[in-house]
Amino acid sequence: MRRKELAVENKEDIEQFLGEMTFGVLATVSADGFPAATPLNYVYTNGSIYFHGARAGEKIANLSARPNVTFCIAKEYAIIPSYYTDPELACPATAFFKSVVIAGRAALVEDLPEKASALQALMVKLQPEGGHKPIAADDPAYRGNVRGVAVVRIDVEHMSAKFKFGQNESLEDRAPIIEGLRERGGELDHETIELMRKYCPRHNGSSQ
Repeated sequence: MRRKELAVENKEDIEQFLGEMTFGVLATVSADGFPAATPLNYVYTNGSIYFHGARAGEKIANLSARPNVTFCIAKEYAIIPSYYTDPELACPATAFFKSVVIAGRAALVEDLPEKASALQALMVKLQPEGGHKPIAADDPAYRGNVRGVAVVRIDVEHMSAKFKFGQNESLEDRAPIIEGLRERGGELDHETIELMRKYCPRHNGSSQ
């Protein structure tokens, strides 16, 4: 059952997460009716998901014939051991994460300026330090490549987000989780604590 307290409705938070992440999983429907999942790099711009690839292949064949697709982006922030809140039972063990699931219709982009704009947005995202000539459809250096590559746009019809950072935990249980994360000091543990403070309503100030 989907927990309503974990659902995120704030569009700014969702779009910030989509901008931070670089990798997602595309789900298409294959000719034999089975779902096909393809991990790929993406960029979210102008309200749509864009990705690029070869003009031929399973995912292009699938989405060309059956354009309804889903796209999922997720990031795990911290594994929460059971013993943070219970010295014996395994049941409290969990993970804190962000995830976004998009349902929409995919289409091959044929407009060259749109293709070039999407490819440049992808470069800015994956190579923010620059070090390349900006991609433009009318640039002779890029014209052939822009024409030759497949660029796909997913027009979003539905987007749902789930950010889990202890919203379903009691105030009594959040304090030892924060303390456990602080003591462990893993790569994302401090950020997880800050996100708990952001997303947990009625946060227990005594665990600051």
